[in-house]
Amino acid sequence: MKYPVIDAIIIPEGRLDVLSKAEVSKLLDTSQGGLYRLFRNCSLAVLNCGSTLDDGKELLERYPDFEIRVVQEQRGIKLDIKAAPAHAFVDGNMIKGINEHLFTVLRDIIYVSDEITDNPKIDLDSSDGVSSAVFHILRNANILRPMTPPKLVVCWGGHSISRKEYDYSKIVGYELGLRGLDICTGCGPGAMKGPMKGATIGHAKQRIKNGQYLGITEPGIIAAESPNPIVNELVILPDIEKRLEAFVRTGHGIVVFPGGAGTAEEILYILGVLLHPDNKDMPFPLVFTGLDSSEDYFKEIDRFIAGTLGESARQRYKIIINDPVEVAREMQAGIQQVRQFRKEKGDAYYFNWLLKVDVPFQQPFIPTHDNMRNLALNKEQDSHLLAANLRRAFSGIVAGNVKDDGIRAIEQYGHFEIRGDTEIMALMDSLLASFVEQHRMKLPGKKYVPCYKIIK
Repeated sequence: MKYPVIDAIIIPEGRLDVLSKAEVSKLLDTSQGGLYRLFRNCSLAVLNCGSTLDDGKELLERYPDFEIRVVQEQRGIKLDIKAAPAHAFVDGNMIKGINEHLFTVLRDIIYVSDEITDNPKIDLDSSDGVSSAVFHILRNANILRPMTPPKLVVCWGGHSISRKEYDYSKIVGYELGLRGLDICTGCGPGAMKGPMKGATIGHAKQRIKNGQYLGITEPGIIAAESPNPIVNELVILPDIEKRLEAFVRTGHGIVVFPGGAGTAEEILYILGVLLHPDNKDMPFPLVFTGLDSSEDYFKEIDRFIAGTLGESARQRYKIIINDPVEVAREMQAGIQQVRQFRKEKGDAYYFNWLLKVDVPFQQPFIPTHDNMRNLALNKEQDSHLLAANLRRAFSGIVAGNVKDDGIRAIEQYGHFEIRGDTEIMALMDSLLASFVEQHRMKLPGKKYVPCYKIIK
């Protein structure tokens, strides 16, 4: 099937620093180790905004002739685009929000390559070095807001949710927006779009004109979760681990809606971080919420957490069913505690430096078949370390479900094998089976073929 495409010359809507000849060469370098492939694939994902597609491999195959080239001029730069998805344009003109996101891709890929990856002053093998890298990427993206009280709520949840669940997430976002709270999500569709859309209405009613709708993503997931058009600030971190750290250091509280393996990964990440002894007294409001029909979903999540991480993990979150007002009030009260804590400790409101994020939560996990098979999924370790390894297991499943490299690995070598303690494997098998049964692994209408096999 042929999909309609458009050729265009794009000029940045906002200010973008002039690129050096060396930087332009990096983007044009199609050889191994160059940035062109990464830049091209992320740009295509951004241009796919609004599409009902959650398969990174399928997206790349749908537009094989897509090309993007940086054109350097005396006054700045332009982008020369060939065979771009036509739905990114209106009457031949690119939608402004997509235009901004396209130049965000350029900004972040150049910056990460020059100032982070190739910077000898930043030690990405140390915990402090990784946290500093996350901070510098966010600061360069101009999304940190000093002299502003805490009010950023991170919303996590699945891209594959029902219409009723989407509408519920929108109502929660509306209630948060009415209380002057801003929204940060993974920037994709579903439970990532709903809260932002609701908050825009709440902000409009309160005449809040500078509402922040922050999207945080990474190159591996952006094709499956293209930034939704409400995102007014987008930042692309180099990998999933730095993306997750960006969420928990910039956000002042987290609301979790129903989702699949990716949402489970996010839950395990924040619980693992909060279970570290250094974070014992750290206030961090964490609410799980959904409709009455989602109650069984959260019971399954709660059962899994209780059986793997124990009662101390269950004390760090609250489950609120079908009550958007209560969710917003709980989040507002929790953020007030965060403000008081940061004020007493002298920590910044815009970046949580005091939060201890241990190395196992920062090291990039490559979900190869061997790495998945050799994960330490047993209770003979501290609960926060078990959470780190469980997080990696779910991260691998996400890769096998929707990421280009992961899908290709499954096609070539078959299922990921996940091994561990009998009790943990039984709980994991039950949880994943419930995700499949509730159609949370792929968008509606697509048959899900598991990319994993639980070895009990």
